[in-house]
Amino acid sequence: MSITRESAAAATAGAPPSGEPPASEVASQAEVSFDTEPGRYRHWKLAVDGAVATLTLDVAEDGGIAGGYELKMNSYDLGVDIELYDAVQRLRFEHPEVRAVVMTSGKERMFCAGANIRMLAQSSHAWKVNFCKFTNETRNGIEDATACSGQTYIAALNGTAAGGGYELALACDQILLIDDGSSAVALPEVPLLGVLPGTGGLTRLVDKRGVRRDRADVFATTAEGIKGAKAVAWRLVDETATARDFAAAVGRLAQAAVDRSTRPAGGTGITLPPLRRSADGDSDGDVICYDHLRIEIDRPAGAATIVVAGPAGPPASLAALHAEGAASWALAAVRELDDAILRLRVNEPDVGTWLLTTRGDPAAVAATGALLLAHADDWLVNEIIQYWKRTLRRLDTTSRSLIALITPGSCFAGLLLELALAADRQYMLDGIFEDDADPAPPAVLRLDGFNTGLLPGSGGQSRLRVRFTGCEADAAAAAAAAGRDLTAAEAARLGLVTETPDDLDWADEVRLVVEERASFSPDALTGMEANFRFAGPETCETKIFGRLTAWQNWIFQRPNAAGPAGALRRYGTGQRADYDRKRV
Repeated sequence: MSITRESAAAATAGAPPSGEPPASEVASQAEVSFDTEPGRYRHWKLAVDGAVATLTLDVAEDGGIAGGYELKMNSYDLGVDIELYDAVQRLRFEHPEVRAVVMTSGKERMFCAGANIRMLAQSSHAWKVNFCKFTNETRNGIEDATACSGQTYIAALNGTAAGGGYELALACDQILLIDDGSSAVALPEVPLLGVLPGTGGLTRLVDKRGVRRDRADVFATTAEGIKGAKAVAWRLVDETATARDFAAAVGRLAQAAVDRSTRPAGGTGITLPPLRRSADGDSDGDVICYDHLRIEIDRPAGAATIVVAGPAGPPASLAALHAEGAASWALAAVRELDDAILRLRVNEPDVGTWLLTTRGDPAAVAATGALLLAHADDWLVNEIIQYWKRTLRRLDTTSRSLIALITPGSCFAGLLLELALAADRQYMLDGIFEDDADPAPPAVLRLDGFNTGLLPGSGGQSRLRVRFTGCEADAAAAAAAAGRDLTAAEAARLGLVTETPDDLDWADEVRLVVEERASFSPDALTGMEANFRFAGPETCETKIFGRLTAWQNWIFQRPNAAGPAGALRRYGTGQRADYDRKRV
């Protein structure tokens, strides 16, 4: 089977013929929901057999999240990835017994043809960006499960893996390719589509798998891909197996992963029930309420206020935390925050400024954090901590202006202080609101182990450390203040907040920053914020988000890719793309 004709990057789902207007944009479809569970999956099958789980990709061609395309040859769209993300989460929380996860295909001779090209061709730029970002985050979550949860992912390629399909395999710890004379791995986006593999393919080739860069160059410009012994020799896959020996090889790799896993035995899983969420609103805004989180959208201002409520008190013990399960504040709040970020990203693109605040008792947040810190080696506590880490990284990579508002009655301590440290600016009221009939005590901040290294950003450093890049003494002084309540004056002295207005100036300061943000170019703000948020050393993850994703989305918009004679529009028509040969 020829990859060039049948399976490159996202298949003969194809782009519209040259000159034909694209179908209605995906982004114009109904509001996107990230709610799902295995009984509702249309594209994945999840099976658990003791310590080994199997995720089988068997995409329903008519199951696209929007109309206008078919998901042929196991190509995927956002809906397919939403199911995958849900499965990865459930394996971590609901199946502590699982130590190895085999990812394979339910279709013969085709593992995955990658992102659906017709879907991409008809999508708005914003939709493509959000799709690629969520897909990247899901792949990173697979790697995080291997690194931090002892659940090793193994790609069992029982057919060709092209484009995003191979990128999915690259996220796994090991790759086994069937040696049947035709199945290959390929990243054909450059030669066939005029774009780049958008979910970490180029970076993982050289940074993760150690593919020599000259070989990576040849591979990424060879539409047919590479198969068999050459794929092993070039480190594109770890090993191959004939069809007769394939199942045995998968079993051997899975058992080896089980044997070396550090995941504790004997844990009882935590069921993840549907989130409770309600919404009310009008043309000027909406109010969306969860159990521990509230979103107030002001559309004329282009802003949303996100209020996270702290716990009523800490769990009485580790056993009590396990007994509460998904109802425990530490897990429920982060699930709600994760869902809120995703929904606002996709469904509210015009809401460009997020005001982050909290309500509750800082002492209760600190006590909850202390219990988690004391039992960080417990499997459930570890999963909760890792979930907070991933969700805060999702916040970091969100193209919205993030402004933290620290006022009396807020509880920016430990876990929740990370929300403020993730923000682009922090405003902390100095004193109280004098007009309140029953004023709350002045706001305080409290640092703990969550802020000094337990929740690193994508660059591998804490947000506190990134905040003081190049100023080691300032970073050390701030870290030394951990464990005590800091007033506005102390927080300002330590460099933990941007401004400390008093009651008289507070409302004007907040109004001005929201109005100012709305007056700037959203594109310029996105670029500026991303540069500042990822100060410090680079990692594979920061390269994927900060370098590859940015270039990929720029290239996707260029006429050579997206124009009437571009490669995306002409793919599948038999016509070659008409490129502007000038280098930019």
